[in-house]
Amino acid sequence: MPVPQRYIEIMDTTLRDGEQTSGVSFSPSEKLTIAQVLLTEVKVDRIEIASARVSEGELAAVKAITKWAKANGFLNRVEVLTFVDGDVSVQWMLQAGAKVMNLLTKGSLNHLTHQLKKKPAEHFAEVGAVIALARKKGLECNIYLEDWSNGMRHSRDYVYQYLDFLQSQPVKRVMLPDTLGVLTPGEVTEYISEIVQRYPTLRFDFHAHNDYDLGTANVLEGVKAGAHGIHLTINGMGERAGNAPLASAIAVINDFLPGVKTAVSEKSLYSASKLVETFSGIRIPANKPVVGDNVFTQTAGIHADGDKKNKLYFSDLMPERFGRQRLYALGKTSGKANIENNLQQLGIQLSDANLKKVTQRIIELGDKKEVVTQADLPYIISDILDSSRIEEKVKIENYVLTHSKNLHPSVTLRISVEGELFEEHSQGDGQYDAFMNALKKVYRKKKQELPALTDYSVHIPPGGKSDALCETIITWTFKNKEFKTRGLDSDQTVSAIKATQKMLNLI
Repeated sequence: MPVPQRYIEIMDTTLRDGEQTSGVSFSPSEKLTIAQVLLTEVKVDRIEIASARVSEGELAAVKAITKWAKANGFLNRVEVLTFVDGDVSVQWMLQAGAKVMNLLTKGSLNHLTHQLKKKPAEHFAEVGAVIALARKKGLECNIYLEDWSNGMRHSRDYVYQYLDFLQSQPVKRVMLPDTLGVLTPGEVTEYISEIVQRYPTLRFDFHAHNDYDLGTANVLEGVKAGAHGIHLTINGMGERAGNAPLASAIAVINDFLPGVKTAVSEKSLYSASKLVETFSGIRIPANKPVVGDNVFTQTAGIHADGDKKNKLYFSDLMPERFGRQRLYALGKTSGKANIENNLQQLGIQLSDANLKKVTQRIIELGDKKEVVTQADLPYIISDILDSSRIEEKVKIENYVLTHSKNLHPSVTLRISVEGELFEEHSQGDGQYDAFMNALKKVYRKKKQELPALTDYSVHIPPGGKSDALCETIITWTFKNKEFKTRGLDSDQTVSAIKATQKMLNLI
């Protein structure tokens, strides 16, 4: 028998609460783009896009969004935070073209007494007057109980007195915010269960903050306890430590609550996350669940081996669900299976001997803390296969490169030519030029001519990282013949020296 499912509304508040992230301010066009993505691609049920009365720029952004939303049938899914301020917020809503107001009211006796300095009956009367005016003007009204979490801890009688009053009001949803992010999962379970059972005719949303890194856990418990909707933000953006993150919460609900469903499209979460990262300038931590760069990357060789044999390190949290791909990081802990997985994705096959050489080179780079990407692999392979065909009669044993302000770069070079050791020092216009001048001194002693350098080019792998690898290709002319050699290293001068050593062994 299929499990009957309970539908949970998802309200995204990236454009309102998320914009309270320190240093973040979206332009009107950015807000419109994010709103469109959230409603048409991510498919959240509702979006909270602004606070009333903030600025002219905010009003322009809301007007642009409501105009688009009205033309596309989304207007009743676009919400704005408003205040208990007589008719001021209501008039702002009408000017902005919005239809759903989320009225911010006091959910704890502490806030009511010390911030507003009013009695419960006074506050309720003012709230009721704003609701009545909003309804008269054709606006839908939801109610925020600010500081509700502390209200339940310290003034529960006040919370219930307020909810008794709201039962008689024409409000669609009562929204329960953990304003300071202080609740534990156990408290969320207790408080929401109690409220849902006590007020069966009201619809409750839960709004989690992440100050103790419990945002996602609290969302899970809130849904289990009977909340009808939850508030989330892309990338967990929000004031202080932020809000419960959309991607993590959706993954948790889908995997651990089979009796609950949402309308959210998992495949759109990653692209939406990257869009908001770009517009906000707030970078996503590499280890952030679901959307971070590293979360579907295996580094240890034993994990890659297990994945290859029977998907031993897979879980239900598969990257394909979110439009992503499993990656196998390349570094000092890479094993043969890890590198084979990367080569397979590139369509490359190597002999065991060459695979061993590639593995060793990646480990060497990892020991130097260099980041190696899949895009670097063809360069590494090319360098190794190129090196393996050259008999190494000339070997650059050691060198010291110096570069100082207002002094010519210099090189001290120690080189073995068919078993004979030479050491020379020289200066030049650059470090590589100084190296070549020292090399010429060695070959003059041997009365041998060196090829002429006719071209010198440096590349990094497409999509690779310049701090990991660069390839230097040098074109030489020798006895009326032209040939090229390549060197690969994380340092440009060293890669040129490696290319030069190959040339010395070819002539």
